Amino acid sequence: MKDIVRIGYLLILAATLLSCGQSEPDQTISPDTTSVDLILTNGKIITVDENFSIQNTVAVDGGRIVATGAESLLDKYQSELTVDLEGKTLMPGFIDSHTHIRGRPQRYIELSDVSSITEIQSLIRAKANELGEGEWVTGYGWSEDELIEGRRPIRQDLDEAAPNNPVTLTRAGGHSAVVSTLALTLAEITNSTPDPEGGVIERDQNGVATGIIRERQNIVGRLVPDSTYDELIASLEINLNALLSKGITSITDASKAPREYAMWEQLYETAALPLPRSAIQFQWFDPEAIAEVKSRVANGTDFLKIGPIKVFADGGFTGPAAYTLEPYVNQGDYRGYLNMPENDLIAHLNEIHDAGWQMGIHAIGDAAIVLVVNTLADALERNPREDHRHYLNHFSMRPPDLTMELMAEHDIHITQQPNFTYTLEGRYAANLDGWRLDHNNPLRSPMEHGVTVAISSDILPIGPMVGLYAAVTRKGMSGQVYGPDEIITIEEAIRAYTLTGAYLNFEEDVKGSLEPGKFADMIVLSDDILTIDPESIMDIEVEQTYINGKLVYKK
Repeated sequence: MKDIVRIGYLLILAATLLSCGQSEPDQTISPDTTSVDLILTNGKIITVDENFSIQNTVAVDGGRIVATGAESLLDKYQSELTVDLEGKTLMPGFIDSHTHIRGRPQRYIELSDVSSITEIQSLIRAKANELGEGEWVTGYGWSEDELIEGRRPIRQDLDEAAPNNPVTLTRAGGHSAVVSTLALTLAEITNSTPDPEGGVIERDQNGVATGIIRERQNIVGRLVPDSTYDELIASLEINLNALLSKGITSITDASKAPREYAMWEQLYETAALPLPRSAIQFQWFDPEAIAEVKSRVANGTDFLKIGPIKVFADGGFTGPAAYTLEPYVNQGDYRGYLNMPENDLIAHLNEIHDAGWQMGIHAIGDAAIVLVVNTLADALERNPREDHRHYLNHFSMRPPDLTMELMAEHDIHITQQPNFTYTLEGRYAANLDGWRLDHNNPLRSPMEHGVTVAISSDILPIGPMVGLYAAVTRKGMSGQVYGPDEIITIEEAIRAYTLTGAYLNFEEDVKGSLEPGKFADMIVLSDDILTIDPESIMDIEVEQTYINGKLVYKK
């Protein structure tokens, strides 16, 4: 299998050289030049160094950047593998500092591209026929904002497609799910079942369960049979490899159990396909298990390591269950939920901080953000830690200025998803209004307060171009602009999606920019991302992806 992949890699490389117009490799190396493994030249090379300098040529050797500069570098370095970029833009690979990648079982259906409930029903019906009666059908990725019916699917829609199969389909974002009547029955959930702590079993005006469960959908999901190791690791390899076509060369996977790390280790040791670099976040459910993995793997490898500890402070807007300072629009006094009682959350954060771990904390609502920042500031004043790099995932509502000032003072960072402004526009419009709606997923304001802000995807969608587009336009799917005072420049957005993402994982010295000594993780784009009309950013394609100077994807 690996021989086949190796042959495939050579064919890709040959096609790339041909498409770039490269002549036959020069077998003669001048004694006045230094031989390197790879040179890419005649391009617009965005280095993302301190000055955001633009260069023409990059030299790579041993998987790392040797030099970037003008075309005159060709007088200093020579390679048997020299690629003419023909004016194309080359930049560091994207670093998605908050995403979720997993292996999927046979029972799973992918819903991220569906456009109607009818299409969802067709997929359910086909999967049920494939598996047989009584087998669970699972799926992920639907969003009512992208369905032509303009509503969420409910249990009756699932029942119509597969009346004899329990079905649970998670909404994009992971904060709610729709389940079938049979699934509710198997979980012993009735119309009179009380809401689980921190979650909601939605009911219609007559008090009948609709099949929508917010934040605590595992009260049904726990019944789904475990997937086999072989099917999970095989699909995990495919799903990780697929990121390379989007220009993503590094990720932080934002929630895994310590027991899952061994599967990732095996995959990175045996994979036939090229994979991006990964850092894995654990939740603090089993500190002893985390300590065991840490003692065994230490700082990991160049491709796989343990990341920060993940903490969920509140829910999300797809529920909605984000914890807000003021009530949601037209929902009485409802302000969402904390993921655990406030005192427990405060103790949880302090325990992890005192144990010496970095934290990446899910905080979406402004009340959750205020509480988490206050708790971290108190912990840091009580027990100072140099260069802790705690950060907030999401930061979806703009908190009071005082909170951002506190973040800057205590070096509490953010990994933000501006793509939410685009893909979750309907959820924000339904639940927020006025100033709160305009300033969803703020970027400029925390930056101006001195807060370090990275950009990531949280798989809504995974492709970085949506996040870059929303960051520089602040447009939702409808075309409406939200809070233009939160717009950042394309240069700031690129840095946030590359070098700052590396910084959050203490890796800014080895990746995130094209500077000497760093990994040669690079992508070639179809268009000039710095000068293209912002309205066309989402049309930009990744044409080539390199990791360690090796071509791992070609369009």
